[in-house]
Amino acid sequence: MQPAFSVIFLTTLIGAAQGLFLALYGTEISGLGGLAPADSQRFLFAGNGVALVLTGLGLFASFFHLGRPERAWRSAAMWRTSWLSREVIVLPLFMLGLFLYGGAHFLGLSGSTVLIGAAVAMVCLALFVCTAMIYASVRFLQEWASPLTLVNYLLLGCASGLTLATLLAAVLGMSTLVVPYASAAVVLTLLALITRSASLVRNARLKPKSTLQSAIGVKHPRIVQKAQGFMGGSFNTREFFHGRSAAVLRSVKWAFLLMVFPLPLLCLAVGVNASSTGMLGAAFALQYVGLLAERWFFFAQANHPQNLYYQTIS
Repeated sequence: MQPAFSVIFLTTLIGAAQGLFLALYGTEISGLGGLAPADSQRFLFAGNGVALVLTGLGLFASFFHLGRPERAWRSAAMWRTSWLSREVIVLPLFMLGLFLYGGAHFLGLSGSTVLIGAAVAMVCLALFVCTAMIYASVRFLQEWASPLTLVNYLLLGCASGLTLATLLAAVLGMSTLVVPYASAAVVLTLLALITRSASLVRNARLKPKSTLQSAIGVKHPRIVQKAQGFMGGSFNTREFFHGRSAAVLRSVKWAFLLMVFPLPLLCLAVGVNASSTGMLGAAFALQYVGLLAERWFFFAQANHPQNLYYQTIS
């Protein structure tokens, strides 16, 4: 498939925001690491603000994927059957929840923040499901049609969110939270490495269910395509094929495997041991850039069955 950078930024930005919110809410319900009430309120409000900004940026990026942005509201009309429509509904609800949760902390309404946070956490998890199922529900794209798609979206979002939470804790002087956040980020990053590697192994073993014979309706045992059938490109050749060589895909794959997993873990270890905010910032920056490459590869690796006809030229 042709990767859309607007969707790449949307999914990675909101994923990090969702992971960050879950880290913040988990911290609140577990006792805030022994922080004073004023410090905890300030930290949760600031962290929630970052999550809200990231979500807003992701929503803004999504508008560049629309042919008619002024009609974006219509995308929610098919919520009964479309995961995309459900995402369009749940994403603003998540943003509203972040606003209410942050506002409650700003106003010092400590008695209601846990209940508000619980509701927002449910919406957050629903958003993970909606976003991932947009792709996992497309059965004819075998690379996407797997439970691993949902698991990877969830784990990668939470891992990046916790890496960001570690950085925020260091920047805002919440030293008691740095080690717990970093430890959780390491665990989730390693889990994401396992599940993402499993999806790569699975996808490498896939065999197309369609053949050139079934694509054109001719059962002859030996068919060789000599031309596309037209001189110029078309919607099919632009939207359903990335146009990159196998070597480029391999390079992107190894780049994201390096930048999402081992390099951030190394930076986290150095940053925590040396109390270096710069290394913690590098951990998040490397991981996020790696996630952009990972999401590009996720889309590019999906091989649309129509490419049997439109992309094979000898």
